Parts: sequence; C-alpha cells; structure tokens
Amino acid sequence: MDSLSERLKALGVKVGARDLAPPRPRDVYPIQGVVPGQFQKTPYGEVYVVEGRYPVDHQHGSATLKPNDSLAPNESLGIMAEWACEPRLAEVGPDTFAFLDTETTGLAGGTGTYAFLVGVARYDGEDFHLAQFFMRDPAEEAALLWALTAFLEPCQALVTFNGKAFDVPLLNARYISHGEEPVLASAAHLDLLPLARRLWRDRLPSRALGYLEEHILGLTRSQEDVPGWVIPSLYFDYLRGGDARPLKSVFYHNAIDVLSLAALLSHVADLFDAALEPETAARESAVHGVDLVAMGKLFEDLRYAETAACLYARGLAGELPEDIHWEAVRRLSLVHKRRGDLLAAVDLWRQAAGGRQMYAHVELAKYYEHRARDFSEAANWTQAAIALVDASSTLGHAHQCSLAELEHRLARLRRKLDRL
Repeated sequence: MDSLSERLKALGVKVGARDLAPPRPRDVYPIQGVVPGQFQKTPYGEVYVVEGRYPVDHQHGSATLKPNDSLAPNESLGIMAEWACEPRLAEVGPDTFAFLDTETTGLAGGTGTYAFLVGVARYDGEDFHLAQFFMRDPAEEAALLWALTAFLEPCQALVTFNGKAFDVPLLNARYISHGEEPVLASAAHLDLLPLARRLWRDRLPSRALGYLEEHILGLTRSQEDVPGWVIPSLYFDYLRGGDARPLKSVFYHNAIDVLSLAALLSHVADLFDAALEPETAARESAVHGVDLVAMGKLFEDLRYAETAACLYARGLAGELPEDIHWEAVRRLSLVHKRRGDLLAAVDLWRQAAGGRQMYAHVELAKYYEHRARDFSEAANWTQAAIALVDASSTLGHAHQCSLAELEHRLARLRRKLDRL
C-alpha cells in the first residue's frame, strides 16, 4: 500500500518546506526610507513620527496659518465660538488650538476601523508645529495614542473638518478599546465643516475641504496628492507587502489637510474681521457679495442686528444672483422693521414688490393698515397680492391659505373703508 506521503504527492500536494516558495520579504521599502521621520519611544513601544515646522505667516493659498488678530483680538474667534456654542474657544485663544485630521482603514467608522495616520498641529511660538503619527502595524496603536496624547497636552481646543462626526468619535473609541480615558471627549471643539456649509452653501456646489482649498483659499494640490477614498487600500497593501512608497502621497495628503484647517480658520477670521470692521475698504473689496449676505444671516441669527444690516446692505451694493438679491432685501427689510426703522423697511418692500415678491405686498398692506392708517392704500396692496397669488402656478394648501388670508384682510379693510 502506498504511504500517505506518496498519495499526497500523487495529488500534487507538497510535503515539507523544501519546495515552498520563500515568504515575501517584509519592509522591502520601509517607511523611514520613504518619508523622513523618527521613531518615538513610548511605554507601549515605538511609533513613527514625521514632523514639520512652518512660520505662522506661511502662505497656504491666500491665507496664513494663524488668524490676524491685530484689529480685533479674538473678536472674530468669539463670533465663531458663539455660533458653535463653544464659549471656551474664545476664552482660550488660538495659541492653544490643535488642528487634527486622521487617515483611517475605512470611512464607515465602527470598532474595526483604525486611524493608522494621525496628523495634528499646534502653534509653538512663531511656528506652526505639525506632527504625523503613523503605525506600521495595528499592534503599534497603543504607542500612537500615547504619543498623540503627549503632543496634545499643551492644547485646550480642537479644530477639525467633520471631526465631530468622524475623527473624534473614532479616536475616542480607540482610546476606550485600550482602557484609556478618551482625551478628546471634553475638549472645546470647532468643526469647520458646518461653518463652511453655512458660509458657502449659496455660492459653491461643494463644501468638501479640497473644493474649499481650490475655490476659497486659491490652493491647488500637487500631483503627489491621492484621493481620500484610495487611502485605506494603500495602507492594506503596505501591511501585506511592506512597500511604503505609495504611502508618501498619503502623508502629503494628510499634511495638506491639516495646513488647510489652519488656513481656513484664518480665512474665516478675516471674513468676520471684515464684517466687524466695515470701514476697512481693502478688506471689503476682497469679500464676495454672496459671502457678505451669508455672514449677514449668521450675524442675524446671533442677534447682531446692526452688523447684519450692514452686511446685507454691503452685499446688495454689488452684483448678486437674483434669488440671493431678493432674499437679502427681504432679510434687511425685516431687520429694519424689528429695529423700528419703518421708513427704510417700506422703501425695501416697495423695491421687492416691484420684483413680484409676495411678502412685500403683505408687509406694505400691514404697514398702511396699522401704522399709516391708510386703509385705501392697504386695500390696494392686498388686491395686488391676491392678483399675484392668482397668477401663481403653485396650487395646493399653501396657495389656498395665502389666498384665504388675503381675502379675509381685504374684507376687513373694506369694512373699515365703509365706516369712514
């Protein structure tokens, strides 16, 4: 009878290690030979760190890396803090800010997702100090987290882009998985994505960081960059084969993201300085009209009526898309109304009525009925509003309600006119 080994050979199964191909060598191109850095020792082993320093006045596109607070120290940051409901941001000031961005093994988050590269920067005197913490293997995660905690120790606030939804919850989960206190859980946090959406949703089709770099900061990334969606697969390829060369573009991508966080914060601070210092002509000329209106809405929501009115007026002084123009007119008129400046409001309502804006007809009817006590003029504006509703192609509940309310108003005005 054939032996077991002979039968296995007959089936093509090799026995022993003599004929096996040698294993693929690891670290064919190690990370230290691709991206210059150093190994940092921690109580949990080593982690690879790449560091860079930039002067705070370094131009990243059209902006510098630190807000210019020479005109109104911390005032623009105070507005951002108020809008973000994070008053501590204004209390601590930019010198204690940390700017953070992660590159991860997946975009969905969850317990199986690792942040294999964490880029973080802070102000250090006249320098902007950037550090990128990289784990060559998931086993180095504890060391990475320890080194990250040490770097963040002087910082009291965090600036991210979509970090509240992704980066911070992910890192906090990784800390917890190692039995550590999540160091980012209690930090004051400014997430620039919601603010970017608020400022530029009416002007730009995308508020992705790369799009803002190009269209707000005037920055174009080099060909060294790599799309974010490719990054997880590049890291997995590195884990399998040990070739770190494709990761050079990942380090570049991450570094530019962190620099852009600082530059975007600086740019927004300049915008708010322009709002708070309207007499500065040089600043005003650089602000897009749609941005002025967007800032007006933000300041109006924060109950800065005077500043909001000024921003709307400055926006209307230039060219605006038609829908934004009439929205600015409406908002400015209602700010005047709340402030008691009815003559200014009436002037804007007449302009808007000429543009077939329904609300303006209604506001004029209210004004002439209740303020000017000119019931005939109030009835004329109400009739004009009814004609506008009748000419509208929009049918439905809102149309019926508007028409019913207007007809009720007209009937009341006619009764008042009959009693005169």
